[in-house]
Amino acid sequence: MRIGIVIAIERELESFLKSNYEIENLSNNTFKYFKTTINNNEVYAIKSGWGLIDAAMATQFLITKHDVELILNFGVTGALDPKLKVSDLFYVSKCLNYDFDTSTIDDVDKHQYGDMKDKYIYLDSQMIELIKKICPDIKEAVDASGDMFVDKKEDKEARFKEGCNICDMEIVAISRVCALNNVKCLSIKCISDEYDGDGKDFEKNVRSSADKAFKLIDALIHNIS
Repeated sequence: MRIGIVIAIERELESFLKSNYEIENLSNNTFKYFKTTINNNEVYAIKSGWGLIDAAMATQFLITKHDVELILNFGVTGALDPKLKVSDLFYVSKCLNYDFDTSTIDDVDKHQYGDMKDKYIYLDSQMIELIKKICPDIKEAVDASGDMFVDKKEDKEARFKEGCNICDMEIVAISRVCALNNVKCLSIKCISDEYDGDGKDFEKNVRSSADKAFKLIDALIHNIS
């Protein structure tokens, strides 16, 4: 299978680059990206950069350039639920674009795209079932995604009231592009900053949490043929 991995930032990308795989550097003027083989799967890993626009660009690039059949995303995430702790591991079942709202002019709910059945974008159920078999203790996440690093409690509370328990800056763009291209999508997230945390906690935990998320992505690819 041809698999793409979309990774937001360098500190998360390091988890992939320090693996023992033979990695070919395919970087161009737009993206830093790489190719390797895992369990006979052709794997492309790309660093998108922060935020929805960059994530969407990187995802579409892998789909268009390399005809990938599955997009995986891994990385760190912030907790919206006070019960969640650093290093807690999640699969994203669904996500919403926290910044998107055309409900004042269209017959849709807040955050809902007009071509979607509700405000959520759903990730691939087959891949979710596989990851649950590999890691039975993994938790489910509903992700509030948008173009802001969320560290203020009032913003965390607002997103939590929307039914989300984690937040990030990329997955809703990645999954939206996958949905439009009929490509499977799965995301694994690991908490780097807790509800009471801030940017300093993110900096402290980003590498160890990214390592934990990549380890599960690696295990997943070893179960795909």
